Amino acid sequence: MAPRMEAMPTLGHALQSAMAQGVERLEAQLLLLHALGRTAQERAWLVAHDKETLSITSQQVWQDALRRRLAGEPLPYITGWAAFYGLDLQVDARVLCPRADTETLVDWALAILPPAARAIDLGTGSGAIALALKQQRPDVHMYARDLSADALAVAQANAQRLGLNIAFSQGDWLQDSSEAFDAIVSNPPYVAEADPHLLALRHEPVQALTSGADGLNDLRAIIAQAPACLKPGGWLLLEHSYDQASAVRQLLQAKGFVDVQSRKDLAGIERCSGGRWPFPEA
Repeated sequence: MAPRMEAMPTLGHALQSAMAQGVERLEAQLLLLHALGRTAQERAWLVAHDKETLSITSQQVWQDALRRRLAGEPLPYITGWAAFYGLDLQVDARVLCPRADTETLVDWALAILPPAARAIDLGTGSGAIALALKQQRPDVHMYARDLSADALAVAQANAQRLGLNIAFSQGDWLQDSSEAFDAIVSNPPYVAEADPHLLALRHEPVQALTSGADGLNDLRAIIAQAPACLKPGGWLLLEHSYDQASAVRQLLQAKGFVDVQSRKDLAGIERCSGGRWPFPEA
C-alpha cells in the first residue's frame, strides 16, 4: 500500500495523515523523528513543535519511510534502530528485529546466573540477548555465537558501540565448542516451514525464522548438544513459539534435564522453556 501523496505542511498534519492510513501513533512519531534526523527519545519535542513544517528533504525521507511501513516492512529496518531491555540496538535486514517477548528469556537468565558465570547466547543475531545480559551483569563472562557472518557483524558493531565485552564466534549451535557454561540461552528459529504467519515476516531473514516441518529442528539440535557444554547444575533456556512449550519440555526431560519448566511472557503465553543439567550422582 502506497502512502497518499498529499500536502503535509506541518509535523502535526504529517502524523494525522499517517494515522489515517493505518499507522499507529507511536510508530508514526518514530518514523517522523527518523525523517527529521532526531532520536526516538524526542517524542515530546514533536508535540511542542507540531506547527513546524517539514523541509523538502525531510518530507522525501518521511514519504519513503511511510511507504515502506505501509508495505509491511518492520519499523526497526526503516529507522535502523530497535529498543531492547533498555538498550538501543542498530539493526537491519541481516538480523531479526528484537522483540519484547524475548525479554522474558533475559529475565529468566538473570535470575539463575551465578556470580562470575560463563554464559553463551546461541543464534545471537543483533546481539540483543547477550548484550542485555552483559549490561545488567558486568561480572558475567558472556559469549555469543551465530552461523551467519552477516549477523555477527551486526552484533559486534552493537557491542563495540555500547562498550560491552562479548566473546563472539561463528558456528552451528554448539558444534566444535569446547567451553563449559553455567547457562546456555537461545532464541533459535522455531517457525514451521509452512506456517501462514511467515507472510507477515517476509522482510526478515527466513533462515533465522524457520526450522523444519514442525519448527522444532533447531530446538532439538540445541537440546541434544547442550549437555556436553553445560557445567553440572547449569541451565539451558530456550525461547519458542506460543504452542511449543509442551513439546520443548518433553524434549528436555527426554534428554535428562531436571527442574524442567516454562516461563510466560507479558501476554500470559508460555514463551520460554528450560531445564537444569543434573549434578552427577554421588
